[in-house]
Amino acid sequence: MIEPISESIDVSTRLLADPAQAAIAAGIAILAAIVIHGAIFLVLQRVATRTEADSDDIVVRALRGPTRLATIIVALIVAAREVPELDEIWARIAAFVLPAVVGWIALAVLRALVEAAKLKADISVADNLKARRKRTKLTMFSRIATFIIVFVTVGLMLLAIPGVRNIGLSLVASAGLAGLAVGAAAQPALKSLIAGVQMAMTEPINIDDAVVLEGEWGWIEDIRTTYVVVKIWDERRLVVPTSYFLEQPFQNWTKQTANLLGTVFLHLDPKAKIGPIREEFFRQVEDNERWDGRVRVVQVTETTRDSIEVRLLMSAKDSPTLFDLRCDIREGMLEWLADNRPQDFAQLRLVNVEGAQAAG
Repeated sequence: MIEPISESIDVSTRLLADPAQAAIAAGIAILAAIVIHGAIFLVLQRVATRTEADSDDIVVRALRGPTRLATIIVALIVAAREVPELDEIWARIAAFVLPAVVGWIALAVLRALVEAAKLKADISVADNLKARRKRTKLTMFSRIATFIIVFVTVGLMLLAIPGVRNIGLSLVASAGLAGLAVGAAAQPALKSLIAGVQMAMTEPINIDDAVVLEGEWGWIEDIRTTYVVVKIWDERRLVVPTSYFLEQPFQNWTKQTANLLGTVFLHLDPKAKIGPIREEFFRQVEDNERWDGRVRVVQVTETTRDSIEVRLLMSAKDSPTLFDLRCDIREGMLEWLADNRPQDFAQLRLVNVEGAQAAG
């Protein structure tokens, strides 16, 4: 009886020792990985702060989290080779964890590179067409690449689960009608996704473009793979499917350049002298800091029985500046006419025919 009891005690001791050894080895590996990773990134952070460029700071900040987890996994792999107990546990979860870590690192690298590239595309300058086009392409391709990375990562993680893999294979074998139903249901989303790729290639719109659609005037604030956000002049947001910009007509005021022309119309008396009005318009627009110095024109564009239409044409560097310039000129010209030439305002003339004949 003594020998079987001693054997049972040895087995129980081994069962208790195996998890303990695995936990101790894993703890040491994780602690060593955190220390090594922290030391490396401390040096990288100091080097990045000493440089003038901001791109290296973005890369270091984006890679800190995923590389910490990757370092821990490498340490666990090394420890598992030396500790068989840990190797058995790690073999069960490695196929599930590794795709997630690789996907996270890929996303971090992608976002860091995109943000670093956006720093070179400054849209705050006056002529920012190239910068806006570059930012739009970076945004679209970044989101498409993000979708692909997430899709592949989740697929690899699910394939690592035997139950899910078997279910997936059985569903594929009988996915005829189900595939058609899912395809029909996902058609709008796929259509918008494909439209997003087409927009990145053809560039009908770019970030910060001034557009007019659905009777609303605003700026392209954000471009997603499935929808576009338009910031209306009164701070509202108009959310439009990406396919709209490929299928429906709309106005893009800044397709080729950010510079724009704007008009102010004055309805004056046919007897009004255009010379003084032209001189005053030139004076006001030249004194206004919002004018970009390109275009200033005064033209009589229409005549009617009781009035003439005078168009004041001016230019500005972008749509918000042009709107403010038009308001300034409209207000200034009306005040000048009221103070100096009130007789030039359009008047309605009524002729008393009977009175004129009697007087004759």
